Amino acid sequence: MSVNDPIADLLTRIRNAGMARHQTVTIPLSKIKRGIAEILQAEGYIKSFEVQEGTPFSNLVLTLKYAADRKPVITGLKRVSRPGLRVYTKRNEIPRVRNGLGLSILSTPKGLMTGDAAWKAGVGGEIVCYIW
Repeated sequence: MSVNDPIADLLTRIRNAGMARHQTVTIPLSKIKRGIAEILQAEGYIKSFEVQEGTPFSNLVLTLKYAADRKPVITGLKRVSRPGLRVYTKRNEIPRVRNGLGLSILSTPKGLMTGDAAWKAGVGGEIVCYIW
């Protein structure tokens, strides 16, 4: 199936799997999706991820993380920059998500990174999504 916005598809699959209390979610693999998964794991929003090499396609399997009362750690996801409307930011204008309780993911000239890491590196870029 052809998807026009693969990042929005990734976020929607994570949101739906969390609401349905699934342990894992399988997503078609791409470099940017792997980068987002690495950031989510490093920031503690998911337990782990694994790449399943297969024919004819490879998949990314995310293991979701839940709190003690079975509520998902990821309570919200928002796609910011999309194919029809790209959103860019300068270093000094990188947005804070939920007063620092959330996370913004940026695509910068130095690669995919969080808003805090981009600010420390002194670069701006395209705002991919917000996660809280």
